Amino acid sequence: MKTIDTNFVNFDIIGDIHGHSNDLKKLLAALGYTNKKGYYQHPERKVLFVGDYIDRGINIIEVLDIVKKMVDNGEAIALMGNHEYNAICYNTTNSNGDYLREHSPKNFNQHAVTMAAFMQVPNMYKMYIEWFKTLPLFYENDSFRVVHACWDDEHIAYLKSRLDHNCITNSLLEEANTEGTQLHAAVETTLKGTEAKLPKGVTFIDKDRVLRTEFRTKWWEDPSTMTYNTISVHPIHELPNTPFEFENNNFYTDIEKPVFFGHYWMKYKAGTKPAIIRDNVCCVDFSVAKGDGILACYRYSGEGQLSSKQLVFVK
Repeated sequence: MKTIDTNFVNFDIIGDIHGHSNDLKKLLAALGYTNKKGYYQHPERKVLFVGDYIDRGINIIEVLDIVKKMVDNGEAIALMGNHEYNAICYNTTNSNGDYLREHSPKNFNQHAVTMAAFMQVPNMYKMYIEWFKTLPLFYENDSFRVVHACWDDEHIAYLKSRLDHNCITNSLLEEANTEGTQLHAAVETTLKGTEAKLPKGVTFIDKDRVLRTEFRTKWWEDPSTMTYNTISVHPIHELPNTPFEFENNNFYTDIEKPVFFGHYWMKYKAGTKPAIIRDNVCCVDFSVAKGDGILACYRYSGEGQLSSKQLVFVK
């Protein structure tokens, strides 16, 4: 497999794809990539995928084929998303013979479209499960950082000390799925973000029709300045505008290098352009798996201050 120079910076950072291969092909074409040798390439740029290639959309195999071939030929870096991690755990047993990810109705439903896509080619499914294990959980060079859901310096430092080239190994999977371990906390936060308990008596139904007692928080904001309502990634009607009660004061400050991530299903309003969060924080997931969402990309070229003008998308 060809590798990309450590401090290469001309990356097109593409958000969560979730089986939407037609959008991916349109976006790559719009960005100037061509498929001449059986894989997409650009004369000057590379792609950095933030994860979540599977589930939800129906063209999962084609998405994986495009992404893997670009990685294999040195045209892209692909990170692990929580959906790839969940798929690994759904298909891996622990020392007691139980699956690391419970085969509950909720978990089955989340992964059902992917399993259906591979029903006629089970060996290909096994191959991709093994390939997912080769995907790093985060990427960093001298200029910028990329992660699927959350960049927490303490968790990332710990993962660097435990992972193999920032990838999870078979020997670590059971520990990573054992609540109460430092590895579990680090992997969960990195791939799924930070969550906080809802105020007493408050619950909501999420996009997958699951009842929630916790909510996703903005790890890039100073929690001491936020309310329950403003710290939530997505609006939740029941959240009060009372000071947020936080357990730790970790957050991504405005003096750190630019960070890119996906995961959060940012809303896109027709007729507008997506925007960065601030000049060193950018989410590139704009809900392509929803009917009104888009597949988005940030065209990064090493700049220290990001600009919404560099966000490109297809609809």
